Amino acid sequence: MNEEQRNELSQIREKSSDEGNLERIKQKTSEDFMQYFQTTYQPPNMRDAQRRKKKDTEVHYDFSIPEDMNLAGQGKKYMIRTYGCQMNEHDTEVMAGIFEEMGYESTSNQKEADVILLNTCAIRENAENKVFGEIGHLKSLKVENPNLILGICGCMSQEESVVNRILKKHPFIDLIFGTHNIHRLPQLMKEAMFGKEMVVDVWSKEGDIIENLPRARKGNIKAWVNIMYGCDKFCTYCIVPYTRGKERSRMPQDIIQEVRHLAAQGYKEVTLLGQNVNSYGKDLNIGYGLGDLMDELRSIDIPRVRFTTSHPRDFDDRLVEVLAKGGNMLDHIHLPVQSGNTDVLKIMGRKYSREEYLDLVRKIRLAMPGATLTTDIIVGFPNETEEQFQDTLSLVEEVGFEAAYTFIYSPRDNTPAAKMKDNVSMEEKKDRLHRLNKLVNQQSADAMSKYEGEVVDVLVQGESKNNPDVLAGYTKRNKLVNFRAPDAVIGKIVPVRITKAKTWSLDGELVEEKVEVK
Repeated sequence: MNEEQRNELSQIREKSSDEGNLERIKQKTSEDFMQYFQTTYQPPNMRDAQRRKKKDTEVHYDFSIPEDMNLAGQGKKYMIRTYGCQMNEHDTEVMAGIFEEMGYESTSNQKEADVILLNTCAIRENAENKVFGEIGHLKSLKVENPNLILGICGCMSQEESVVNRILKKHPFIDLIFGTHNIHRLPQLMKEAMFGKEMVVDVWSKEGDIIENLPRARKGNIKAWVNIMYGCDKFCTYCIVPYTRGKERSRMPQDIIQEVRHLAAQGYKEVTLLGQNVNSYGKDLNIGYGLGDLMDELRSIDIPRVRFTTSHPRDFDDRLVEVLAKGGNMLDHIHLPVQSGNTDVLKIMGRKYSREEYLDLVRKIRLAMPGATLTTDIIVGFPNETEEQFQDTLSLVEEVGFEAAYTFIYSPRDNTPAAKMKDNVSMEEKKDRLHRLNKLVNQQSADAMSKYEGEVVDVLVQGESKNNPDVLAGYTKRNKLVNFRAPDAVIGKIVPVRITKAKTWSLDGELVEEKVEVK
């Protein structure tokens, strides 16, 4: 595309204040705009990701808002819609912190917003469909307010096919960036505000670790703390190793300092985050793993410490030993199994067998007899037989999972599993999901029924979603409890007697004579 064509496209975007102009952009973009961007940036490449090699990750402590963007958001508002996992939620907290340091205010009203970001998830096809549906709805806002900045970020932005689709079909989007360059948000916003072309800043290369990023955390009761980024497991169905990059662990002292700071601020619970949290520290080569980190966190005056998400292959004896010490180490463990059949696990690239998973469960039960286990399970993996699915059902029964996130297999572009032939009909997949959920629901109800009449400690988070006159909170084992009590107990850990058990929650009454901060 020559300079004259580029200028014409810039003028069209600048004047896109009505539907007709937006349609003109779309038509123009179909060839020339795509040609321009495909020669100016390198999209995420799946083959490059699979060939990546270990290298030292640089740690930076020098983040700051550029001087010319310090006051860029004064009198303006931002809105971030978040899809997906806790990691995405935490990324949103970081972006919100950066926006607020630039002077922006948060809003939940999209018509008030001067900038709207969609922080996306790529793990399932349905998540992507939701985002593209939302992009379509945002188009009318751009027509009404051409100065509105619309941005797409997160895991979907790291997929080559997604970036190309946005470039081709949604040229009214102003900004696309990925998971490795959140710290560049001020610079990207500057380009989007003052430039005339779509800003695309997506890296195939690995990101470094930026330690002093601001965060606008939700509330002051529970907090997420990233301890590592990326994943090196390359399960055949999973896109995360491509969208999040290789495993990069934070230094222990930086994590410990952050948790101590949260404890000083009065937080009652932290959840350590990582795509494969159990492999924490392996890339540091200092003989220090998740169990060692958790052991140090035991001495910090914060009541509850959790972690997610675990991979069974990396759940070692040291971690079991530390969790068994109790204290602020909780015995609720989320341990994704994905399938109960060894052959399916092998095709999934999970690198453990059914027997090895059950051996790990026995080891955990021996060290922590009261441990609560939850899991993730995929049904309908390509060519899964009924016999193999029965192995999953029997494993669920044997382990006694008290909850499970269950899914029908969703193919992701460029993953090995997406290229596999599949002779299992959707009707059969849905039937298997129904049977699995029936079993999990029954096990959850049975586990919940044992709480009736018991007094449990509940960390009170706030009003119930369904009734503003009722408060809600969670036990150490992550059971949701609803009960009536004064608002003064919000943010405290209080004793509650369970009066009624349901499938997924508990009803209770405050044991008032014992109410005190823990």
